[in-house]
Amino acid sequence: MAEHTNQEFARLIKIIAELRGPDGCPWDKKQTHSSLKEYLLEETYEVLDALDEGDRQKLCGELGDLLLQIVLHAQIASEAGEFDIEKVMKGIGDKLVRRHPHVFGDVQVSSAEEVTYNWEQIKKTERHAEASMLDSVPRQMPALAYSQEIQRRAAQIGFDWENIDGVIDKLVEEVKEYKETANQAEREEEFGDLFFTLVNIARRVGVEPEVSLRQANRKFYRRFSAMERLCRERGLELGKLPFDQQNQLWDEAKKLTSH
Repeated sequence: MAEHTNQEFARLIKIIAELRGPDGCPWDKKQTHSSLKEYLLEETYEVLDALDEGDRQKLCGELGDLLLQIVLHAQIASEAGEFDIEKVMKGIGDKLVRRHPHVFGDVQVSSAEEVTYNWEQIKKTERHAEASMLDSVPRQMPALAYSQEIQRRAAQIGFDWENIDGVIDKLVEEVKEYKETANQAEREEEFGDLFFTLVNIARRVGVEPEVSLRQANRKFYRRFSAMERLCRERGLELGKLPFDQQNQLWDEAKKLTSH
């Protein structure tokens, strides 16, 4: 199994090198780290979509597309004399061993929470003395995911509400402050605070806000599409219906869709 895996990975690396070579593909040869950013993000979201759908065959294909991006970036770096795929693999392998002393060393742990705590303590020793523990969270992450991660890290050192009631009270406070806004700048700021507090609640109850919102988006898509279908069947134009009638169609669509 391991030998076959190594052969297939070596084959992929060779294919990418040839695509970037003198007689390779014009598109592949012109790519840079910067030009590939949008594709890396796109492939990541397609992996997430496959996970949401629970389609394992699709997931297999999408993971391959994501791996392509990783190997392509490594090939570009190798050509520039910066690093290669072996250095990438060695780096992540060393990091995993270093951050799992309870598996590869003699540290004893009794829970997943203790593992997480130890992980953060090890990361702390790897950071510059004056660096924030939030610095390693990529600011390019989707805002909801970024918010969740920085809150999670702050909570690990005790900067957190004692219980969820405090967060709910904070949400009520933020809604009140939003209602009292006087201009667009204030509305944007207070709306951000509302989002931030909702993410905090999600973290406390074990809900992934990005996943939850994607599910809500998909649910809206199914129901709205059902409304459009009902209109086509009845010779109606959705955009010309009064809101009350649109709302009735929405209720019908809810019954027609699974959830």
